[in-house]
Amino acid sequence: MGRTKSCGSVLDNWCTLCFNNFSYVESKMTTEEKIKNRRIGIIGMARSGLAAAKLAAKLGGQVLVSDSAEESKLLEQISELRKLSIPFETDGHSENLLGCDYLVLSPGVPLNIEILKKAQKKGIPIFSEIEFGYWVCKGTIIAVTGSNGKTTTTTLIGEIFKAAGYNTFVCGNIGLPFCEVADKIGKHDIAVVEISTFQLETIEDFKPHVAVILNLSPDHLDRHGSFNAYKALKYRIAENQTDTEFLVLNEEDKSLTTDNIKSGAERLLFTTRDKSEMKVFVSDNKLVSNFDSNKQNIIDINEILIQGPHNLQNAVAAVCVSSIFKIDSKVIKNVLSTFSGVEHRLEKIGQVAGVNFVNDSKATNVESVCYAIRSVAKPIYLIAGGRDKGAPYDKIAEIGKDKIKEIYAIGEAKEKIFEQLGKTIPVHLIDSLENAVQLSFEKATPGGTVLLSPGCASFDMFKNYEHRGQIFKEAVASLKGKRDEKVNS
Repeated sequence: MGRTKSCGSVLDNWCTLCFNNFSYVESKMTTEEKIKNRRIGIIGMARSGLAAAKLAAKLGGQVLVSDSAEESKLLEQISELRKLSIPFETDGHSENLLGCDYLVLSPGVPLNIEILKKAQKKGIPIFSEIEFGYWVCKGTIIAVTGSNGKTTTTTLIGEIFKAAGYNTFVCGNIGLPFCEVADKIGKHDIAVVEISTFQLETIEDFKPHVAVILNLSPDHLDRHGSFNAYKALKYRIAENQTDTEFLVLNEEDKSLTTDNIKSGAERLLFTTRDKSEMKVFVSDNKLVSNFDSNKQNIIDINEILIQGPHNLQNAVAAVCVSSIFKIDSKVIKNVLSTFSGVEHRLEKIGQVAGVNFVNDSKATNVESVCYAIRSVAKPIYLIAGGRDKGAPYDKIAEIGKDKIKEIYAIGEAKEKIFEQLGKTIPVHLIDSLENAVQLSFEKATPGGTVLLSPGCASFDMFKNYEHRGQIFKEAVASLKGKRDEKVNS
């Protein structure tokens, strides 16, 4: 565990305060009582942890930030902490953290690390950054989770509410941490928050006014162990809701209608099928809202700018949430007809020598890859791989055997992809994303699609999925000069 000289005396004072004055927080306390003068350990210096640390310090907490990475890899974060005189430690988690009133975790920090085991034995509460932000947020929270479509749906809901005149914050597991804006969200404002299972593991009081569960498929099994454990964590988004709140569920996902989801909220079901008993459904190619016995045709589904079955589900979910707040149908229609989607999610990069390039770096599980395969033009030259998350890849072959021409496997999972898919589809083991782009371009035919849809986490080779997507786009840009060479070959 390392410590910089500039923060040394501050950290020493912090440790003295911790071990001489130990006390806990309780749910019934006010936000000020939970934070001001409390000894708060923040574990993880990623963006969410850093945002929580800044918020805690701003509100009068005595903060210690701890990260297992070496100092040389955290220079940017350390610079920010130094400016605010926030104590920190690197190269491991010391037992200084055991003098805290409670700990706040960055989403990527697993619960089975040694310091957290010791904290649990000692009875020290452990909260997620989402829980911590919830204590501070005064606005109305719409929380969105699911295995796929979270970012698109969260962003789409945010755009609809902004267009309707609400002061709206779109945040959470979407790039902007909840804690970065929580204290800026006023009583009459809307917070649309994307939530992951990692963030739901350690909530206690978190209670959104509207909770949305889009769909469920096996994901993060490397962390959660089983699909049932993963689902149980997803359902925690609604566990504190009462009959004054709403739980929005996808009727087409049977887990969501047959599992015993603990929630006191009013349940609202949506579907892309023609089922008029649902709150939002599709009939004769019209997206229909059915609230307060008032059926409204919102939009012809062919007018929705983001196409594909998965995006129709995202749009229907967004309409369901918007209808709770009685947002004008004309506002909803206008947004649906102009919203072009989010970066790194089936993002069309353009063409080189007649070959289409699509950046789907946000696809970090197998089901997302299957959505992408259904959505793009064949023949597909698929670039997949990264850090394996425990789920099998067989479904990619099942869905893609008639569309995928070749697979270019990268990262830690490439051998597993080869073993599970190589008998059905040709799989090439490639050492880098850049080389995968080059080789797939050389093989691709005009009208075909080079699709980056990894089905894996990015952390083996990249900082995050955004970094992976950016490298892909840069690699595609480098091909532009080779257009004539390919055309003439």
